[in-house]
Amino acid sequence: MGRGERGDPSDAEWERIRPFLPVSNGRCGRWRDHRQVIDGILHRVRSGVWWRDLPEWFGPWETVYERHRLWSAGGTRGRLLQWAQAAADAAGQIDWNIAVDSTVVRAHQHAAGARHPTARAKGGQGDRTPGRDSMAEPGRPAGGGGERGQGLGRSRGGFTSKIPLSADGRCRPLSLLVTAGERADCTQFVPVLEKIRVPRLGLGRPRKKPDSVAADKAYSNGPCREYLRRREIRHTIPEKSDSRAARLRKGSQGGRPPGFDEERYKKRNTVERAINRLKNSRAVATRYDKRCQVFLGTITVAVLVIWLRS
Repeated sequence: MGRGERGDPSDAEWERIRPFLPVSNGRCGRWRDHRQVIDGILHRVRSGVWWRDLPEWFGPWETVYERHRLWSAGGTRGRLLQWAQAAADAAGQIDWNIAVDSTVVRAHQHAAGARHPTARAKGGQGDRTPGRDSMAEPGRPAGGGGERGQGLGRSRGGFTSKIPLSADGRCRPLSLLVTAGERADCTQFVPVLEKIRVPRLGLGRPRKKPDSVAADKAYSNGPCREYLRRREIRHTIPEKSDSRAARLRKGSQGGRPPGFDEERYKKRNTVERAINRLKNSRAVATRYDKRCQVFLGTITVAVLVIWLRS
């Protein structure tokens, strides 16, 4: 079975990402073969297998897991994704009419129980702090202790996490977060949009402002609309029935109804399709990672594959 036939990066894809990978871990000389390790990481993201059950041809499972953990916490994953987005933007391949939504992910029971980062193991150090490109829930550090600090929530169905995200018009995620499963969608609307940052390949500031935003009624509230007006971003968000009734009761004091483009709203399904593509990776559709930062790295790997192959 040749490369790429199992979902591994093709030769062309590998040459695109190779220059952005570190050449040394700073402690013990050169890294083990990057390509073999990346193939192992992608296999795990696709299949959701236990790290210990990785096939032998990917090398020692400890090496594959440790590389995945370090790259998730150190910012390598985020830089690779930003580079892929920057290349697409330079080629004019990003549709900046974006949509925002979120999806709930069932967390396996083994995803619970992460130790607090300040706790010291016998004869060793506690867990490392998250990297500077952390996309965990704002106000709750990705390395924090407790279920909520790790983006885990409880419901009648058990442990859940939520992935709020934005997607461009071609069904590719632009930015994302991880929160506890019971968090309201509207509370993460601004953080998700603030995470959009596509660098320029040449001179110029990164692009952070979309042409328009579409979202469902979960985001139909004053703070969300005020934020979009302040940034002068066109938006299409349907008005809730109770908000409409309250506005009509006030008469002329209730103000004008918010603008709504029905044709533009029909294209909001791009974010739904992006979620479906993302959940083709089993390690994303079900959360197995204890640490929020490692789960973010898992999601980012799946997003990077979408961008490289779109």
